[in-house]
Amino acid sequence: MQKEVQSILESVGKVIVGKNETVLQTIIAMLCGGHVLLEDVPGVGKTQLAAALARSVGGEFHRIQLTPDIMPSDITGYSVVNPKDGSLEYRAGAAFCHFLLADEINRASPKVQSALLEIMEEHQISLDGQTHLLPSPFMVIATQNPVETYGTYHLPEAQMDRFFMKISMGYPTPEEELAILERNGEGNPISNISSAVLSTEQVSALQQKVNHIQVAEPVRKYILSLVRATRESEFSALGVSPRGSIACYRAVRAAAFVHGRTFATPDDVKELAVPVLAHRILLSPKGRNSLGSTEALIQQLLDSVPVPAEA
Repeated sequence: MQKEVQSILESVGKVIVGKNETVLQTIIAMLCGGHVLLEDVPGVGKTQLAAALARSVGGEFHRIQLTPDIMPSDITGYSVVNPKDGSLEYRAGAAFCHFLLADEINRASPKVQSALLEIMEEHQISLDGQTHLLPSPFMVIATQNPVETYGTYHLPEAQMDRFFMKISMGYPTPEEELAILERNGEGNPISNISSAVLSTEQVSALQQKVNHIQVAEPVRKYILSLVRATRESEFSALGVSPRGSIACYRAVRAAAFVHGRTFATPDDVKELAVPVLAHRILLSPKGRNSLGSTEALIQQLLDSVPVPAEA
């Protein structure tokens, strides 16, 4: 594993007990400049994961609790009139940071969700004829609670498609939860990260290195075969979009880099197909009855789509 990635894992591990796979997937998304949707029950460490990652790489971290009364300007910022000369002055919103935790995104109104997702896509804010570039790297980690529906707004499929990955932390094992009790008994675990192990400039440099990872034609065709299978399956009403194909391509490059290789393999595709592709699919009635989840559909396709012999 790349030493820089290992150092981030170890730093975040001072706060998050176990969950190395989830942390690693989040790092991979960061290396691709992508955004993550964390769908999980309350209290499993979603906020601490985002804060620990930001502190580990010296990034500015903002958290915004998305409730129905939040306005788009709370995220994008707003302009005020300077009384001295009558000019407009921009006051930055929550999005001006390196890592933005958008807590309970499905409680925000559709207008606020749209404003947030536009920022995620463009990495900039246009207001009153001026364009304000967001810091680099910039990453949104949004959370939503899958078991509560009261007071929530559904994220349309087109908006879900803009998240690079959708992942879940899940409940800890009994051993992990015992360690969590001991660690939290000493205060806020975030204080365990006394200093950053990397800088934001180094993260940007790592992102550039990921862009030079080679993906051979058989691996590219394997990705496209999986994507095409989601569109043709009788279990799906909506298959993976070209944006999803691109995301998978970028993700396997980052996975290869993380594991210290200069080239991607079919195993990288298998490792990341579920978190990168599953949330971009809409099941058909038959799919809901037979499989129950889009994750199960991706797993079925991984078992059935031929894997290239050489890559």
